[in-house]
Amino acid sequence: MKFAGLVCFLLLIICQTDFGQNEEAPRKQRRKMHHRRLRGSSSPARRSSRQLGDQRTMVTPGATRPVLNLDYSTEEKFDSFLGFLGAESSYNVLPEKKGHCLVNGMTMYNKAVWSPEPCTTCLCSNGRVLCDETVCPPLTCPQTITPEGECCPVCVDTEQREATNLPCKQLPSCPLEMNPVLQKEELRFEEDEEEIKEDKDKEQKKQTADLGEQGRPLSEGRSREGGEQRPHEEGRQAHQGGHPAREEEEEEEKEEGEGEDNDDEEEDGDDEEEHDDTIRGDVFRMPSRPRVPPSPRRMPPLPSGCSLSYRTISCMSAGLTQMPPLTAPEITSLELAGNAITSIPDEAFNGLPNLKRLDLSKNNITSPGIGPKAFKLLKKLLRLNMDGNNLVEIPPDLPSALEELKINDNSLQAISEESLSDLNQLVTLELEGNNLSESNVNPLAFKSLKSLSYLRLGRNKYRIIPQGLPASIEELYLENNQIEEITEICFNHTRKINVIVLRYNKIEENRIAPLAWINQENLESIDLSYNKLYHVPSYLPKSLLHLVLLGNQIERIPGYVFGHMEPGLEYLYLSFNRLSDDGVDRVSFYGAYHSLRELFLDHNDLKSIPPGVQEMKALHFLRLNNNKIRNILPEQICNAEEDGDSTLEHLHLENNYIKTREISSYAFSCIRSYSSIVLKPQNIT
Repeated sequence: MKFAGLVCFLLLIICQTDFGQNEEAPRKQRRKMHHRRLRGSSSPARRSSRQLGDQRTMVTPGATRPVLNLDYSTEEKFDSFLGFLGAESSYNVLPEKKGHCLVNGMTMYNKAVWSPEPCTTCLCSNGRVLCDETVCPPLTCPQTITPEGECCPVCVDTEQREATNLPCKQLPSCPLEMNPVLQKEELRFEEDEEEIKEDKDKEQKKQTADLGEQGRPLSEGRSREGGEQRPHEEGRQAHQGGHPAREEEEEEEKEEGEGEDNDDEEEDGDDEEEHDDTIRGDVFRMPSRPRVPPSPRRMPPLPSGCSLSYRTISCMSAGLTQMPPLTAPEITSLELAGNAITSIPDEAFNGLPNLKRLDLSKNNITSPGIGPKAFKLLKKLLRLNMDGNNLVEIPPDLPSALEELKINDNSLQAISEESLSDLNQLVTLELEGNNLSESNVNPLAFKSLKSLSYLRLGRNKYRIIPQGLPASIEELYLENNQIEEITEICFNHTRKINVIVLRYNKIEENRIAPLAWINQENLESIDLSYNKLYHVPSYLPKSLLHLVLLGNQIERIPGYVFGHMEPGLEYLYLSFNRLSDDGVDRVSFYGAYHSLRELFLDHNDLKSIPPGVQEMKALHFLRLNNNKIRNILPEQICNAEEDGDSTLEHLHLENNYIKTREISSYAFSCIRSYSSIVLKPQNIT
């Protein structure tokens, strides 16, 4: 019988061990998969977009699928490849298009929720930050207190405490038997009771000797120096005559009656009295009564069409013709977009000293209408938006704390050396849609912008890359200018630059100097769409990951043009060009076979699948639609000699001349899901 029991016990231990191992295995697998997932979504291109202003971002598993807007003339939008496990793999050259929010130097994803301060919750909604303050239920009791760590006040009486389940030890009105702190002091007093009695007898004898026959003791509530009550005497009062709390209350009422005429002096000493009311280890004192908090100051009525939300006043499209008079020191954000304001007087923001964000876009503000001291008092202003006004120069005396300045779509005629001289904290500067050029922008205009990372100068009249770019620059946008060449000295001092957008200019491949950017170590994304390129440019940066060449007249991809790149090109977009079979061969993609993830060759003149596609081991997304392809041979996409599955998940072949019934059954054998292959419609009647 004992032997059978021992066998059962051993079997039970073995079962528990196996179960623990089986439970641990999936956990380890999930952990490995999680690390793999983060590693896959944290490519150098992804990391580069987080470097702006020490921004911290989070890759969320359920992130919204990105749409890569390439601004095609046909307004066609391509869905960029969505990597395994839901992680984003496509590098977007325009990160702000995803609806992110920039908050105090940090990038928040669209729909992200965070708490910038206690009792406040904020939401990033399509690039706009919406904040709400915790709404507390109304209380009818005369005295309230806000417990530590809580947002809403509670009543201090016993009934309200029980209703809110607040521990009694947090309330000053708690009885002695329910307050552990006071219980501790009471216990300490009882232990020293004998010693206190001896001291009391000695003191009484001394007082009797001093006063003679009358035998009147000194006032029990005062010391001989007229100061505070002595510890042992206060303890004696608490235990003589029964109820200590009642005698303490009578003493307090007496003191309050004596000091009615000295209210002003007592107000000055409130802080000292509150400090004295705290319980010390050698003194037994009841805490003073909680003071009723003053009622919050009511904000003056807002102008018609304006609203208040948390610390933001919004007067968007309210029909205002002048700056509204506002006095609200607690307001941190003011929205005045879409009105007809023409001027900003010096005293416009005197009542809003704590503004951090100011939106004056889409008004009729002119440079002469801005007072010389209009922004001088806004010492905490971080973001200023003046898009869509009638400014001809940058406003004077802008706050030195500014981190973001937007003056897009105005009529700026010049930028002097002093225009931006005090903005050494500026991170983002947008000056698109003005009349700026190398002739009216001083080469030293950007010199003092030591923190500038993000510069937009699109839709101006530049013919060359602007001179004097700060060394801190990371993203440069110069689309829709008249730039014709890129010289060797353009980016000599911009060693951190990561993104350059030069679409819609007049650049030819032979006007790009061989040493213009080949030695850049951080340049990962270049957009040369809609220029005058006939070949894929040579001497591209070694660090390049993302190359956009849409809408040129490219006829050929030179051999070994990507061979010098490390770690290798990952995204190549050549849609809407003139590529033919003669312009693409095996060595055209040499150096990118191991790294290329997305290849767009749609809307060209290709008659067959380009050679080398089956050798692209990392390719996930291939677009060959809208070409002149007539057939697909078995080994043009899949390599029959290799057993491993292809990484290809999106293949577009529609709008060619392919007879789908004649496609070999082995043509797509390496692709795991046929649903990712788009073959219809075809241009065959």
